[in-house]
Amino acid sequence: MTENHRIEYKRQLTDNLEKEVVAFLNYLGGGVIYLGVDREGEVVGIESPDSVQLQVKDRIKNNIAPSCLGLFDIVSEISKQKTFLKIIVASGQERPYYIKKYGMSEKGAFVRKGSASEPMPPRMIEELFSKRTRNSIGKIRSPNQELKFEQLRIYYESAGKPLNIPFTKTLELLNDDDQLNYVAYLLADNNNVSVNIAKYAGATRVDLIESNDFGFCSLIKATKQVLDKIDLENKTFTKITSKERIEKRQWNPLALREAVINAMVHNDFTYELAPKFEFFSDRFEITSYGGLPQGLSRSEFFEGISIPRSKELMRVFRDMELVEQLGSGVPRILQSYSRECFHFSDNYIRMSFPMEEVQTGMTFNVGANVGANVGANKLVEILSNKPGLNSKQLSAYFDVTSRTIERWIKQLRTEGKIKFKGERKTGGYWVVQDGES
Repeated sequence: MTENHRIEYKRQLTDNLEKEVVAFLNYLGGGVIYLGVDREGEVVGIESPDSVQLQVKDRIKNNIAPSCLGLFDIVSEISKQKTFLKIIVASGQERPYYIKKYGMSEKGAFVRKGSASEPMPPRMIEELFSKRTRNSIGKIRSPNQELKFEQLRIYYESAGKPLNIPFTKTLELLNDDDQLNYVAYLLADNNNVSVNIAKYAGATRVDLIESNDFGFCSLIKATKQVLDKIDLENKTFTKITSKERIEKRQWNPLALREAVINAMVHNDFTYELAPKFEFFSDRFEITSYGGLPQGLSRSEFFEGISIPRSKELMRVFRDMELVEQLGSGVPRILQSYSRECFHFSDNYIRMSFPMEEVQTGMTFNVGANVGANVGANKLVEILSNKPGLNSKQLSAYFDVTSRTIERWIKQLRTEGKIKFKGERKTGGYWVVQDGES
């Protein structure tokens, strides 16, 4: 692969690293700088990659303004037994970026043009500065200035990265007036942000059977709780043959994890709403607020080009190793689900993941000690999708005794959620719709 508008090769670390990084920060879509690769794209390797990696991070952190922490990744890779560095740079929301010592001038601000980094004309600098995002959550004042961060401290300590005393400054949790910002509010122990997971009996939002709120706490804690709940709901079906034991989950767990984290990190919290998670009888949906970032096309979105709405949130999620690499989430989802699963509007992006078809002979693993409500709710889901099944037919979907199935049926009939229709020998069970008796 040759150098182009999104790729830059360097044999070694040079004095103009900041220039190349600034050019990609100012270029919509960002780019990648390879250290230890020659102009023809051949890996030549670098000596002391760990030391070079620390130098690169320190130079980008200290020599470029505005702060671009959370907008770059440095990854060490090996090819042909030679180590090289991959510097992934995302496009920033606070353009123009510039080299600090030269200021916001032609000598300090650059932009990518073709395979070169060119000085930014004064008129372009002025235009970008006038459009610079000023209502990002990093600049919005927190509605509560008496915030506590014990949950965040615990997560950082667990990750082996204990927070120091001025962490509100190092994590950029202060706005331009040194007040705690909205990012701090989202990461604090207590806030008013609701993070809801809803579950419906059918394919519509008519019959809500379960609702859980994991919000009102640090967004990191809420995200981990959402991931745990979704993993619990993502049931495993099993089929034992003479040769092997076949297991299949309702949704690809890696794709769902990426989708949840992607929704959390890229959600537009200026709406004062968190992403919404919903289980239906035939699909799982995630709705995140805010459409595509201005200037980003759908094709670029699917390619994994990243324009984080909040570099501060992105940095914290990466510190927690919830995000592996910038721009890696959507391509990972597309390995398991098609582009048709994504729905775009001006105000939100919705991901809709269809439930896997259960093969004949596969049973649903609810486990011997699972609560009755879990099995009963699953039974309602099955009847919503396949009404009219009798108790014997329903038992084929579970690895529990027929007595347990009958107990769930009795519970649901008592609660008025299902009813029996037809003759005793030929009839079956149906989900009771609103207004039915």
